[in-house]
Amino acid sequence: MRLKLLLSMLLLSGSALAQTWPAKPVRVIIPWPPGGPAEALSRAVLTKVTEVVGQPFILEARPGANGEIGTALVAKAAPDGYTILMSHLGPTAISPGLRKDLPYDPLKDFEPITQIISGPTLLVVRSGLAIHSVKELIAYAKANPGKLSYASVGIGSTTHLAGEMLNVAAGIDTLHVPYKGSTPAITDMMGQRVDFAFFGISGSIQQAKAGQIRMLAISTLKRSPFFPEVPAVAETVPGFELNSWYGYMAPAGTPKAIVNRMYQEVAAAVKKPDIVEWMKQNGLDPVASTPEEYGAHIRTELVKYAKALKDAKVQPN
Repeated sequence: MRLKLLLSMLLLSGSALAQTWPAKPVRVIIPWPPGGPAEALSRAVLTKVTEVVGQPFILEARPGANGEIGTALVAKAAPDGYTILMSHLGPTAISPGLRKDLPYDPLKDFEPITQIISGPTLLVVRSGLAIHSVKELIAYAKANPGKLSYASVGIGSTTHLAGEMLNVAAGIDTLHVPYKGSTPAITDMMGQRVDFAFFGISGSIQQAKAGQIRMLAISTLKRSPFFPEVPAVAETVPGFELNSWYGYMAPAGTPKAIVNRMYQEVAAAVKKPDIVEWMKQNGLDPVASTPEEYGAHIRTELVKYAKALKDAKVQPN
């Protein structure tokens, strides 16, 4: 009887906590420079959440070290539901394979809340290259080993690892050319100085539509409902998948009731028609996974990108 009473009290207290949170503004740490796509996404989604919960979510940019500085800050924050991290593939699943002294553990130091979106990349080639499909790209690369070059936004980035994953999966040999950001990489591709790349949709779709670069495929396992005419790389290279993603996480120890409330409100916001349309315009696929699903996804991604870094011969420092 006492055990049943205790369990009932715990359930009631958790429910009450979920209903009273948030009682004050919530700080959301974005580990990237202000004004970028992460901030725009969070602002769009959390504006909807504020309308329901009645408290503002204050976006705070804490850039540096490829997102690691802001991520570490949240790992050390009080687990009271008033500091939330906008998590991302890079600092969450790639950085652990790049740094031996990473100041946080993505599995032990956080409570996953939800994966908000998946951001597929486009496989594109320069317009002057007589290649119009993934099959043709692979055939050309096999016939001309080491001759094709691919651009990335930096060593260890998703755009770098995507190229290496294609090399391994398709059995080809291409040359990696790292850039400092997507703008110079796309500029050089339009200038016919680099052959192909995996670029984010929002940063390359306009150039592709204008014929300045040629779109071959999308990096999702299946075609995107937003771009159904674009084949998936996996249609030619079975199992190939690379998607950037954003989500929310809280410091480890944050009450489950708060985590679940945040998940429920974000999931509801992501399904709003105007948010779905906003995501479509920005080349993003809504996800809104449960905390358990997001945690499982992070564990899978850690293994996946550790292998990709090893295949790319990127040594942790």
